[in-house]
Amino acid sequence: MEIKNKIAFLSQFLVLDALSPVEMDQLAAQAQYRRIPKFQFIYMSDEPADQMYFLMRGKVKSGTFSPEGKEVIKEILQPITIFGDLALAGELHRSDFAQAMHDEVELLSIRIADFQAMMEQNQRLVFSCLKHLSQRLQRVEERLASLVLKDARERIIEFLVDTAGKEGRRVGYETLVKHHLTQQDIANLTGTSRQTVTSVLNDLRKSNLIYFNRNSILIRDIEKLA
Repeated sequence: MEIKNKIAFLSQFLVLDALSPVEMDQLAAQAQYRRIPKFQFIYMSDEPADQMYFLMRGKVKSGTFSPEGKEVIKEILQPITIFGDLALAGELHRSDFAQAMHDEVELLSIRIADFQAMMEQNQRLVFSCLKHLSQRLQRVEERLASLVLKDARERIIEFLVDTAGKEGRRVGYETLVKHHLTQQDIANLTGTSRQTVTSVLNDLRKSNLIYFNRNSILIRDIEKLA
């Protein structure tokens, strides 16, 4: 991948606005372009946290496994997202996994040591990274609050509304969301069971609030659903 194309991609990340043109050139030169086949793990729990990633294309699932082996999905990452960056806050070994989902993933990887060396020379980049990590922590806290304070139905509806806001296409009052998530994936994301997801989705369909099939969900009126 040409340097100019790497620069054009990396320039979309607000956290990198603190870089000078020379620093951006240097970062782009250090960044390694990678393609990850669908369903392949990018990294696993307990592996050394020595790289951070800038997602270009495809979706990445981030999560962990319970002691019983149950998958717990923390986040579905969309393009123009940074992940694997907790090493900037001191993580030495991965606390979760990252896995390509149903399509091939394209990304740029950057060695943590190279990025930290750049932070040592650029105080603005340090503050930019602190802001980025604090926003990430806020998302984690909001998800934790949802798990604690909301019941299963509310969490599933919240997932539908959030996904529609990020990926949906509005047609009048209706919003079409195309996805490749199974009902088990939705359960793992919302801290519920597959049976509960099935029950809630069927109930919402009977109430004419949504229509769904294997690859899409049509929300009749997102304001009524919310």
